[in-house]
Amino acid sequence: MIHEVYSIGGMSCASCAASVERVTRAMPGVEESSVNLTTEKLSITYDPEQVNAADIIAKVTGVGFTVELISKEGEKVERAETSAAPVADEPSRLEIIIALIISAGLLYVSMGPMLIAGTPLPAIIDMNTHPVNYAMFQMLSAVLVMFIGRRHFIGGFKSLYHRVPNMDALVAISCMSSFLYSLVMTFLITDMPEHVHHLYFESAAVVLAFVMLGRHLESGSKEKTKGAIQKLMELAPDTAILVRNGELAEVPSDTLVVGDTVLVRPGAKFPVDGTVKEGTGSVDESMLTGESIPVDKEVGSPVIGGSINGSGALYVEVTRIGEDTTLAKIIRFVEDAQEKKAPIAKIADRIAGVFVPVVIAIAIAAALLWLLMGKEASFALRIFTAVLVIACPCALGLATPTAIIVGTGLGAGNGILIRSGEALEVMQGADVVVLDKTGTVTEGKPRVTEVLAVDGAEDDFLALAALAENLSDHPLAKAIVEEAESRELSSSMDITGFENVAGKGIRAKLSYGGELLAGNAALLEGAGVDIGGAESFVDRVTSLGQSVVYVALAGELAGVIGVADTVKPTSKKAIAALHDMGLTTVLLTGDNKAAAAAIGREVGVDRVLAEVLPEEKAYAVQELQDQGHTVLMVGDGINDAPALVQADVGCAIGSGSDIAIESADVVLMKSDLNDVVRAVNLSRLTLTNIRQNLFWAFFYNTVGIPIAAGVLYPFYQILLSPMLAGFAMAASSIFVVTNALRLRTKDLNRPTRRPKAAKRREKEGVPA
Repeated sequence: MIHEVYSIGGMSCASCAASVERVTRAMPGVEESSVNLTTEKLSITYDPEQVNAADIIAKVTGVGFTVELISKEGEKVERAETSAAPVADEPSRLEIIIALIISAGLLYVSMGPMLIAGTPLPAIIDMNTHPVNYAMFQMLSAVLVMFIGRRHFIGGFKSLYHRVPNMDALVAISCMSSFLYSLVMTFLITDMPEHVHHLYFESAAVVLAFVMLGRHLESGSKEKTKGAIQKLMELAPDTAILVRNGELAEVPSDTLVVGDTVLVRPGAKFPVDGTVKEGTGSVDESMLTGESIPVDKEVGSPVIGGSINGSGALYVEVTRIGEDTTLAKIIRFVEDAQEKKAPIAKIADRIAGVFVPVVIAIAIAAALLWLLMGKEASFALRIFTAVLVIACPCALGLATPTAIIVGTGLGAGNGILIRSGEALEVMQGADVVVLDKTGTVTEGKPRVTEVLAVDGAEDDFLALAALAENLSDHPLAKAIVEEAESRELSSSMDITGFENVAGKGIRAKLSYGGELLAGNAALLEGAGVDIGGAESFVDRVTSLGQSVVYVALAGELAGVIGVADTVKPTSKKAIAALHDMGLTTVLLTGDNKAAAAAIGREVGVDRVLAEVLPEEKAYAVQELQDQGHTVLMVGDGINDAPALVQADVGCAIGSGSDIAIESADVVLMKSDLNDVVRAVNLSRLTLTNIRQNLFWAFFYNTVGIPIAAGVLYPFYQILLSPMLAGFAMAASSIFVVTNALRLRTKDLNRPTRRPKAAKRREKEGVPA
């Protein structure tokens, strides 16, 4: 199977997208086909042995749309294949203004004298003295507006020809019906002057002008929803300063290769990913990670392309280029999310697939019914036109994709990358959050937690221990050395001999001839050192799951050091916030029960699952799912990948392994559990916004179509004019897009409660 993305031109509403999906899904070998109306892209997965790109292009072109291959297997296509039948251009802003001015003048001429007696008009087009001139002026004005909006007629009638009617078909049929009816009346005026009152040229012109204005405003609003990707694309600089043989040269960034060295001056952007070879400085990575505090960089530190060098000139060795860079992956991640639909979108898709034909049937039935009830043809035409215009399903097609685009863009701006609309939807329904311990809740590396010096000062003892451990590469040894360095401690003694005792520790000779031992109890007991004096300290530390390092000098116990993987400063607050949101938290780790329990108590999780082997983590998640829970799994290591895939939503810490990131549905660019809170908040806010949009779209059509069909006329003499229907149709689309844009103002740090999750948590008597 291969995956490709196509740009589709000529779509105007949800039924257009549904048509493209329907014809492509019916092709042999197509596994999945999804069209995003907002981004105007077709995402398709198919078997290349049964179908190819040319077949897909021919099929989509055959139903009246333009199509262009833009991406294949995640890689951009340089020379895209395109159809040879371009759709008529959208009217420009100037043309729309001209159409509105003409329509306003036409409305004044046609409706003014009927509403207000004595409305001034030029004598040459006076309705009473020159009725034919009056009609001809309206007809010519309508023709000008219809020419400006010709795209709707071309697209609409083409869709009818291909038997996939869309919004343009509704507009084309309604406007053309009004125009042709009025044209017939114009020819009859010479013999029957009273037909001057049966002209509806203004309906055709004003409806079309409103539709064009609505489409233009809607297009502008839709472009705002895509701002996140555009900002990301603008991060990477076009040029870089290449350092070669001591010479500096400004070259295009896309010509760099792995291994090149580039100079990044203060205030400049890093062109690609790399590693600092020379220099120190602070780097602003906020646009990529959401982290507002600049990150200090030194020799060996990784840097991300697109981030900004705040201070200090840095010489950077290129490690990743092109599509392999972090920025490119983020852009692809966000694009993929915006192309993939949430399950809730399927509701609108199913309706959109049959909506337009049903509306046409309703319009015809309503017009015929009023004719049978004795109403004149002009009345039936008004009903027919109003139903067709008000029912345009733009709002229905925009309800879900606009919210997902804004939501994923908001997430990207906060360092939260969401792979798909489905992940965004499922996450808001999660009721259990499973947290990996090491590197997720904790720092992921050991630190000194407690120090016991048997005789003498604690700092002197720690300096002595670090003196020996400095020659070891064991993680516990490094923790001791780092603690001594953080306290700025040093010993006056020197090491003259060193031996690494496998599985036990180290043995060192001091310059004055004494022996220094650092390691576990077996090492000291084997050397005849009595460790009983530290028994109570050791019992307490080990009960907390910490590791113990004994240190002896000249055959006597000098002290004991407790070392443990410490909790991240933000973990406790984040877990408390998850509880406030009604979520149950589970700590899942392969560590021993004592250490896991101690960490669990410290951060306040509801449940601890310890000593779980890597291959068993996925089964632990599955067991929770079998109990009826929707599980959000958060991890960072390679051993977390199976559990991330098994979970309903897998969430990877961004600083973790590439495998974990590729396995996850959500990636947090910072190693901060508070981003899990923000991600769940984002999911809930986005789904709430989608539901609001869908409600408005369905409500609008449910109420608007019956009124347009005239159900209120027999009781209240209320009849919806085609002009008002056109205005309402445009307003509904703009409302939906504007409501989606409101997401950009939301604060993701404010917990949103999900009542069902909170009630379930109380019912189960958490902690479990």
